[in-house]
Amino acid sequence: MRKTKRAIALFLYYAVAWRLPTQPMPGWRLGYAFRRLLARWIFKSCGSGVIIKQKAYFGSGKDIVIGDRSQIGYRSRIDHDVVIGRDVIMGPEVVIMSSSHAFDGPSLPINQQGELARRPVLIGDDVWIGTRAIILPGVVIGAGAVIGAGSVVTKDVPPLAVVCGAAAKVMRRRGERNFVS
Repeated sequence: MRKTKRAIALFLYYAVAWRLPTQPMPGWRLGYAFRRLLARWIFKSCGSGVIIKQKAYFGSGKDIVIGDRSQIGYRSRIDHDVVIGRDVIMGPEVVIMSSSHAFDGPSLPINQQGELARRPVLIGDDVWIGTRAIILPGVVIGAGAVIGAGSVVTKDVPPLAVVCGAAAKVMRRRGERNFVS
């Protein structure tokens, strides 16, 4: 029964709900409510007050956990095995990956080397992920961190850190005025 419910919810999400408006367009409340309802049937776990913006893509969504009052940004792409804490905000077009391709064997084309084992991504509570940030497999983002727009996060981010760049580096900690040297 759960698989059937999830399949119906996925169909409704990608056929209808993902096109419904996002704030401030008229009808945004309906769009948010419908996407949230479907996410409860699709995700492994979905907290209360979750906001999923228009055209967010998360595949089957069956291994995604999202906490209370968190958001998935407009046109964002969330891979398998992702845990998003509470009160997380996400800008548009964020990419969170938990899988990657093998590429080490130069004698074999990359498209024939297959995928590497999935490595879950964990995002702590009260995190802000800026527009077009990319978070790579296996990364843990500590509570209260800020990920700058356009950053490529390749390593774990400590709690309260403000990171930016490609590859992302800690610039400072929240509550501090000076940059980390």
